[in-house]
Amino acid sequence: MYRYDTHDQQFVDERVAHYRDQTERYLAGGLSEDEFLQLRLRNGLYVQRLAPMLRVAVPYGTLSSTQLRRLAHISRTYDRGYGHLSTRQNMQFNWPELAEVPDILAELADVQMHAIQTSGNCIRNTTTDELAGVAANETVDARPYCELIRQWSTAHPEFDWLPRKFKIAVKGSHEASVDRAAIAVHDIGLGVKRNDDGEVVFDVFVGGGLGRTPVIGALIHDALPEAHLLTYLEAIMRVYNRYGRRDNKYKARIKILVRAMTADGFRERVDAEWAAIRETTDAVSTEQLAEVRSRFERPAYEALEDQTAALSAARLANPEFDRWMRHCVFEHQVPGYASVMLSTKVTGIPPGDVTDTQMEAVADWADNFGHGEIRISHQQNFVLPDVRQSALETLWREAKAQQLATPNVGLLTDIICCPGGDYCSLANAKSIPVAEAIQQRFDTYDDLYDLGPIDLNISGCMNACGHHHVGHIGILGVDKKGEEFYQISLGGNSHTDASLGQIVGPSFGRAEVTDVIGKILDVYVDSRTDDESFLQCFRRIGIEPFKERVYAATH
Repeated sequence: MYRYDTHDQQFVDERVAHYRDQTERYLAGGLSEDEFLQLRLRNGLYVQRLAPMLRVAVPYGTLSSTQLRRLAHISRTYDRGYGHLSTRQNMQFNWPELAEVPDILAELADVQMHAIQTSGNCIRNTTTDELAGVAANETVDARPYCELIRQWSTAHPEFDWLPRKFKIAVKGSHEASVDRAAIAVHDIGLGVKRNDDGEVVFDVFVGGGLGRTPVIGALIHDALPEAHLLTYLEAIMRVYNRYGRRDNKYKARIKILVRAMTADGFRERVDAEWAAIRETTDAVSTEQLAEVRSRFERPAYEALEDQTAALSAARLANPEFDRWMRHCVFEHQVPGYASVMLSTKVTGIPPGDVTDTQMEAVADWADNFGHGEIRISHQQNFVLPDVRQSALETLWREAKAQQLATPNVGLLTDIICCPGGDYCSLANAKSIPVAEAIQQRFDTYDDLYDLGPIDLNISGCMNACGHHHVGHIGILGVDKKGEEFYQISLGGNSHTDASLGQIVGPSFGRAEVTDVIGKILDVYVDSRTDDESFLQCFRRIGIEPFKERVYAATH
């Protein structure tokens, strides 16, 4: 994984010092609320419903065990003993004291971390597949390109005050149905692949996004050479920065601009800007690319024998271990190793919340069973990318003791959920209690296994932090005259064949939601063919059978 050089460390240390001075001036009355607003946002600090919230950057979701232990220490010392894993692969703290945030940032800088550009109208954390570099179905490791984008975009003077926040995602899987980075619903989505000559190239999608106006991104360049990745991204950003709306924040995202210009019109603008940039700006050199890739050299994998036979015997002897292996363990590129998803989705605990004790346990497992590396997934779970197969049963037992071994990854109760009205000042309704009620209703393994893979996503407002638009089942909290109601959508998907969910109809009270989900699942079970997933079934039969069942019994 990437390690800071001298320049990186100096830059982050200076930012901490600057922000400490800014905070002290604000607390002393030397800066107004409006003056301090953009300064704190550029350093990841929001003011939420009950307390400040600090969002810590985890570039492309990758952490070392040392860094995770520091996050555990911060949660225990400056917060309430837990952190929250976000869908952008970052970690958030919900209860820091404003005056102590500079101390937290200094603690982060000490282990090569920061909170820069995790908020504000700038280029946010670039995300990728949580299994990048180890997935058996990978074409190209996307992480070096994420790092290249991070270095280029951090404190870029031209793009530090964009019309609105900006999100980039990169995927390297070659399977048509797999996109763990959800590139279709990002401002820029990059699909890395190799052309017929074996060269690395990018498919560039622009104008995707969720929120008030959900849009699937448009392909504007096919097979972009890797040497021109940054010049082309710069051309896109310049067009957006110049023509993006600044008069209305609800119409300021690049998706609105692409829609107004049309994808072809936007492409023409970008190509013209790109031609001008290439006259004065060099492409990324082979040496520069090699230097970035060198920061991602493979760890010292051992020459291990495949443990499939021994694991099969253990799975046969213990059905609970077998369930965990089936849903939480993934094939690795290196024989004798596996990747493990540690589910945070335990009934009664807000999805994505992890305690300081759990963080320290995960850091220990990364050291004891792998090479000291941890990932955060888009689905708000931890990932151990390099686990010796011979250690899987031991890891399972220890993870079970820490409530991190729920065998539900990819299933209905592996819910993506924003903090909602319990924390967020923007939310119209609470998300966490709805997630808990659904988990309580459907958390028996036999039911989950029978239903198969279902993405259920919950957002507390139209900002869509819970990505409800692309859930196979999406739930959106809405406000009706001061009362919390929930709108249901079906058929969304964030993978390669991306789609936006269709709204079933009028919203429901909180007490009705679990029964409505039950009726939707009943339609699926009654209508599916052999081996047909929920999404496949929905796309075949359409929304009407679901709508008829839900409203016939409810209204």
